[in-house]
Amino acid sequence: MRKSMLPLLFVFLLHVSASWAASNPLFNTISQCVLAQAKLQSSEVSKILVAKDSPSYTSVLQNYIRNARFNTTATPKPVIIVTPTAESHVSAAVVCAKKSEIQIRIRSGGHDYEGVSYVSDVAFIIIDMFNLRSIDIDLKTQTAWVQTGATVGELYYSISQKSKTLGFPAGVCPTVGVGGHFSGGGYGFLIRKFGLTTDNVVDAKIVDVQGRILDRKAMGEDLFWAIRGGGGASFGVILSFKIRLVTLPPTISVFRLERYLEENATDIVVKYQQVAPTTDENLFMRMLVQPVDSKVKKGEKTIRITIIAEYQGDANTLVALLGKEFPELGLKKGDIAEMSWIQSVLWWNQIPNGTAPSVLLDRNVNDADFVRRKSDYIKTPIPKAGLESLWTKIVAIGKPGLVFNPYGGKMNQIPPTATPFAHRAGFLFKIQHSITWSEPGPEAEQLHTSEIRQLHNALTPYVSQNPRSAYLNYRDFDIGISQKGTYEEGKVYGEKYFNQNFDRLVQVKTKVDPENFFRNQQSIPTHSKA
Repeated sequence: MRKSMLPLLFVFLLHVSASWAASNPLFNTISQCVLAQAKLQSSEVSKILVAKDSPSYTSVLQNYIRNARFNTTATPKPVIIVTPTAESHVSAAVVCAKKSEIQIRIRSGGHDYEGVSYVSDVAFIIIDMFNLRSIDIDLKTQTAWVQTGATVGELYYSISQKSKTLGFPAGVCPTVGVGGHFSGGGYGFLIRKFGLTTDNVVDAKIVDVQGRILDRKAMGEDLFWAIRGGGGASFGVILSFKIRLVTLPPTISVFRLERYLEENATDIVVKYQQVAPTTDENLFMRMLVQPVDSKVKKGEKTIRITIIAEYQGDANTLVALLGKEFPELGLKKGDIAEMSWIQSVLWWNQIPNGTAPSVLLDRNVNDADFVRRKSDYIKTPIPKAGLESLWTKIVAIGKPGLVFNPYGGKMNQIPPTATPFAHRAGFLFKIQHSITWSEPGPEAEQLHTSEIRQLHNALTPYVSQNPRSAYLNYRDFDIGISQKGTYEEGKVYGEKYFNQNFDRLVQVKTKVDPENFFRNQQSIPTHSKA
């Protein structure tokens, strides 16, 4: 009986799909345009264009919303979601959106903290890249082509299945999409040895405003420079990156140590600031600063310092290194675990030892907390008195914490103009301000936004100034947004993200997208017209 019903159900769904198109003029216009541009059959168009009244619309939209702040009934929604399965589909979507004079948003993983890839205050279309996720590794040249819909976890897993000695310097979180992560700079626990993720990009393919698919040679060196740290969505739709893989030792050593104020944590932080950016480039030591309940005085808050580290080498060498440079930490061999690089990727994500690396393929769709993030850079170590004052303020605020990521090593060797990412030599740490909550509603968001802003204000005396620099991949609308797409608006946030490289990005933008079609709340503007 059920089998006999299936053909009727299929016919019904086709009829409903046709009804949606007929009742939605924009959908009909876009679908007919894509059909012609990509030379598709009508049945194929229905598979890659999702209308707002389609049964699959909500799930497709929500799957890659990684911040619950933008998963509410009040959040602006796209009129169409394009889910391309071929590069030509992306090209067609760009051409057709431009013809229809409707904005697009480009989503690879959805981890952008302000929802730029799937939220807009004007009518818009999402080009969702999640189907374009191929990873082609060439062991002979030690390179790989990675489509931008792939996740960092999928890339790590693919490398591990091909080689035990190769890896790649990208981020910790496995569900981050390659598109935004790579084009915004990208970093992880290999940054001091190999530089940024984008420092290891050697080619790319992009769909430009005319719908052309261009590689590095065809796009030219200026555009290739811009999309390696300047954000891809201001210039086109990046389809894939060619990356240079890196060689890693067979043994990686990791440790995680916690210290409280009652355990001399302040003195440890003073020394940490001296050691972390200057030590052996094989060692990366991240530091978390968090307000927690005191273990000594019940009912009171204190500060907990957590140092999470990875060393490209064995435990004995690491103990000797920090015993000499950082004895205050008191690191012992028993604190250290030795493992392979791919196992260290799991370790950073607190995945139990022995878990198969295939866990990195889990995209955890439709899974999001409420989050706010901010960023800062430190050029001069915070003195002990400043730290003690900061601890008092953090405890008083109550919830948000800080993440210190040390630079130095390879970051000091790459000129600040080599890519749009300008924060190189002279920058000791990048700081992430972090707050996460679970309760929904505007009251909770208002409260926790106020808390993280207070923390950001508390850091003011100790961070970079003129400009107060920020990290593009930690998008933050508090530092400025563009409503009209003007140069003057863009300069407010652009100089914070890119420092002296902002004006060169504007020049590239003006050349490749003079009408400013590829734009969002914090995109690169064109030069102001006279």
